[in-house]
Amino acid sequence: MRCYQEVAEAYGITLTYSMTPLEQVETVQSILGDRVRFIAVPDFAGEDRLHAHGEGFLDRIRSFHKLGSRIVKFWSAPRGADYGIESGHPGLLSLDSPQRLQAMDLASELGMIFMTHVADPDTWFETKYADSDLYGTKRAQYEPLEKLLARYKQPWIAAHMGGWPEDLAFLDGLLERHDNLHLDTSATKWMVRVLSTHSHEQLTAFLRRWKGRILFGSDIVTREEHMAPVDRLPTDPEPQASSPAEAFDLYASRYWALRTLWEGNYEGPSPIADPDLEMVEPERFGPLDSPRLAGKRIPDELLESLYHDAAVTLLAPDRDMARS
Repeated sequence: MRCYQEVAEAYGITLTYSMTPLEQVETVQSILGDRVRFIAVPDFAGEDRLHAHGEGFLDRIRSFHKLGSRIVKFWSAPRGADYGIESGHPGLLSLDSPQRLQAMDLASELGMIFMTHVADPDTWFETKYADSDLYGTKRAQYEPLEKLLARYKQPWIAAHMGGWPEDLAFLDGLLERHDNLHLDTSATKWMVRVLSTHSHEQLTAFLRRWKGRILFGSDIVTREEHMAPVDRLPTDPEPQASSPAEAFDLYASRYWALRTLWEGNYEGPSPIADPDLEMVEPERFGPLDSPRLAGKRIPDELLESLYHDAAVTLLAPDRDMARS
């Protein structure tokens, strides 16, 4: 976490919203201090999955709220279907499952903002989610979301550009239909690969139309395992990082790629390997290949909203987010 702190400072990140497990909140807070806020999440590692996403999640929401959390995350990616089946409770992580609705009712009573992850890249629907009987189509992922956006009127944040950065026209319609919906730009590999394919004019027009409702995000995952050498077999994949220096480069690559995408005019390979390329075109790409990164040079007034103002406007009523 200290390594992440150094990277955040180097790239001008003054406040991070983190999905830290409840048991680690105190440790992370002791390092990042007032530069971190926490998003309420369930215990995905809990052995009793029904409890972890039922009464256990309700307890955690209350605990996170007492610690100052004002956002609760409802993760509902299509692969959650596998998690539910493995638990013996199919549909457990469906966005509109009884357990989720109970948690939403509690979070709503507490005045919390909802955050969700409802879809994954188009590349995954071509491959991992080819069984639409099990996972549903990509468009079907949004049916429960739209019903719940109408039912729960507080602000929602749909992570990863709402799960469909490939289709800005679809996102236009979603945002137009639901004025309580906001999107974040997290999932760096996905954003770099997909947003680079949109023209400067298309992306700028989208950001201008929805200025104030698009928030910057990175989805950087920090792990203790990134900080030390690991024993592995020759057939094991290379670790993402195995020293403090490599961990710094790993985390910094995400911020570099995102800032280059939004601010720069660089055109060339992304510094981040993207396995999705091999997944859909194994004859052309290997696991360490990366996509084209095309900087969009977004106008300054849109960058200011993306990086700062949209988040402050959305979150300031509950969080003391003074301009730094």
